[in-house]
Amino acid sequence: MTIIIEQPQFDVAVERKAAGDAAELVLDGGFAVPDSNAFGHTFRDYDAESERKKTVEEFYRSNHINQTYEFVKRMREGYGKLDKTEMGIWECIELLNEFIDDSDPDLDMPQIEHLLQTAEAIRKDYPDEDWLHLTGLIHDLGKVLLHPTFGELPQWAVVGDTFPVGCAFDECNVHFKYLKENPDYHNPEFNTKFGAYSEGCGLDNVLMSWGHDDYMYLVAKENKTTLPSAGLFIIRYHSFYPLHKHGAYMHLMNEEDNENLKWLHVFNKYDLYSKSSVRIDVEKVKPYYMSLIEKYFPDKLRW
Repeated sequence: MTIIIEQPQFDVAVERKAAGDAAELVLDGGFAVPDSNAFGHTFRDYDAESERKKTVEEFYRSNHINQTYEFVKRMREGYGKLDKTEMGIWECIELLNEFIDDSDPDLDMPQIEHLLQTAEAIRKDYPDEDWLHLTGLIHDLGKVLLHPTFGELPQWAVVGDTFPVGCAFDECNVHFKYLKENPDYHNPEFNTKFGAYSEGCGLDNVLMSWGHDDYMYLVAKENKTTLPSAGLFIIRYHSFYPLHKHGAYMHLMNEEDNENLKWLHVFNKYDLYSKSSVRIDVEKVKPYYMSLIEKYFPDKLRW
């Protein structure tokens, strides 16, 4: 199978660091950010007039109204049982090929294309960090929640930017106006700066809006992946744009979160800006990624 993707230009990386050297991490691996997305607009421009605008805004309206603290607790408890099915990582990748993310203003192609272009762009600039290549490949696998086998959840409960629930919503959240219609917005237990949390409590102790990020994190962790802490952090928080783009909610982070955030900043460029139209021969790259899957995951995972 051959996938058509528009390739951004890559420069040769000047310096690379291993996962254990996050404190000295060079954030620019040589990746050149393209000027526009697949529709000719600025990336993550939610106001640009395009065929995607109405779909994206309606998505965020539903997402922001329904992502409450109680909803997230219920979803984590249910899906955290990992009793839906058993399958390998590559089987899951193939399941995603029929889905398009309604929250994304930059891309309207099946998900497998985004996974491969992210992973291959990272591999180009950071050839020695194989854990990061694999993280790029699997970071969105939680979107299988859209599939009937996993309950066929609505898009608002699977994709989109994530944010903490159980404390005040920051105004930097995309389409913040709809968060004012969320029941927790008016709940004095949850609408203060710290809400249900405390300063420096660590993001592990914070409930995030439910979706593919948190689900894939649970799958990876409970199936005892050997990915480093930074890989799990990237999987869980790659859609947490209020944090890694705007610096919001940092008062909830601990020291380990701050170290892992450096790697998330590296990853985010490839996740966001590699979305465009590069011929990737899936059968050619598949053996490499299968070797990484075998290295970091069991053959079959509980989902």
